[in-house]
Amino acid sequence: MAELATGNRDDALDLVQDAMLGLVKSYANRNEQEWAPLFYRILQSRIRDHYRRNRVRNRFRSWLGPGARAGETEDLPDPIQNAPDTRQPDTIHKVLQEDAIDRLQHALQVLPVRQQQAFLLRTWEGMDVAATAFSMGCSEGSVKTHYSRAVHRLREMLEDHWP
Repeated sequence: MAELATGNRDDALDLVQDAMLGLVKSYANRNEQEWAPLFYRILQSRIRDHYRRNRVRNRFRSWLGPGARAGETEDLPDPIQNAPDTRQPDTIHKVLQEDAIDRLQHALQVLPVRQQQAFLLRTWEGMDVAATAFSMGCSEGSVKTHYSRAVHRLREMLEDHWP
């Protein structure tokens, strides 16, 4: 969820780690069933803070000129990520699966943030409407609306790929 929201795996991992630390510091004494909704609420807050910080940073970067923009340094490839997989699934199946995952990730990135959040919390995390509403900091009706819109939009975007 954080990676989709930020578009950067490293930033997403930082946000998740920060949210986990916030949960442990403030809510360790809470009931275990409350932890998941609390964690996602903290994570959503961290994601919103990330957007705010980036908006301010991008304003300053635009004033400083093109050489000051983030992401212009070349990262060296990770040798572990580029190591061959010894399990080697069927090549055609692997290509089709990667294409399906790419299309789904792109479709999720196109969704508005609130629809992304509702879809991921309800579908991928398996939360009920009440827990999702608490995590997102909105009403249960809003969760239902965002989730419904996300599902319909994803079906439209992926109809030729998934029946």
